[in-house]
Amino acid sequence: MIEITGLTKKYGQFTALDNLNLTLDEGTVFGFVGANGAGKSTTFLIVSTLLQATSGDVRINGISVREKPAEIRKMIGYMPDFFGVYDQLKADEYLDFYGASYGIPEAERKKLIPQLLELVNLTHKRYAYVDLLSRGMKQRLCLARSLIHDPKVLILDEPASGLDPRARVEMRDILKTLKSMGKTILISSHILPELAEMCDEIGVIDNGKLIAHGSVAEIQKKLQGEKVITVRLAGEAVRHVDFFEEQPFVTNIELPSDDELSFTYRGSDEQQISMLKSAMNNDLPVVSFNEHVTDLEDIFMEITKGAD
Repeated sequence: MIEITGLTKKYGQFTALDNLNLTLDEGTVFGFVGANGAGKSTTFLIVSTLLQATSGDVRINGISVREKPAEIRKMIGYMPDFFGVYDQLKADEYLDFYGASYGIPEAERKKLIPQLLELVNLTHKRYAYVDLLSRGMKQRLCLARSLIHDPKVLILDEPASGLDPRARVEMRDILKTLKSMGKTILISSHILPELAEMCDEIGVIDNGKLIAHGSVAEIQKKLQGEKVITVRLAGEAVRHVDFFEEQPFVTNIELPSDDELSFTYRGSDEQQISMLKSAMNNDLPVVSFNEHVTDLEDIFMEITKGAD
């Protein structure tokens, strides 16, 4: 569906993108992780035909972004991280304007606009002026705008940027719906951990280079050579430190609270089960036994720690 080969963008001596290669199948939801200035927006601008690459190419359904940008624009919906809206228009007028710009007949637009407003939970704001909408509502309206021509590919650059927690949840739910519709979605976000459940694949970009790519589970697995386990006990945890110090694969024991101890564990799942059984057989008053799950923020910090 999307094939990025050797994509490079230079500004004088500065390299914003360095030989980026990536292939995504149709219907994939791809999360792009990276610090500010890492190259996410540059990639999205090139894929969206809004910026010319120095070298390399992007093909969507076999069509080159470089050679046939007009064809590509019919296939994609792009939502930038910063966008402008026409404040003096009402929400339905705003969508009608963009629908007309795509050559959608008026009769079809009248049917389509209510459907899009319903999709982004703005039916009740159909006749509200855009400048009176909250930031979250404006974000959702711009998402509806990017869907007006029913694109196969959605490119969403920081779609939840600046939103409050409730608006973020609303945006996440809409993206889940779009995923269920079979859209291929490229999304970047500094709150990607909240979207982990809907991303099929993630890519970590740093200094213009793609330094990791795979499913969330695959990348988590690479980093789980060691685990952090927290044990909560009835009574004082310090009384049971000796037991865990004697266990194989246990290091870095700490006491985060009076009734808790945590440690780094390098054993297998089976060895971990055996250790817990041993604790119970030795009458340790274990209340809970929790393994810290590596989330996407942990992954990003770990992978980029040594990136140069």
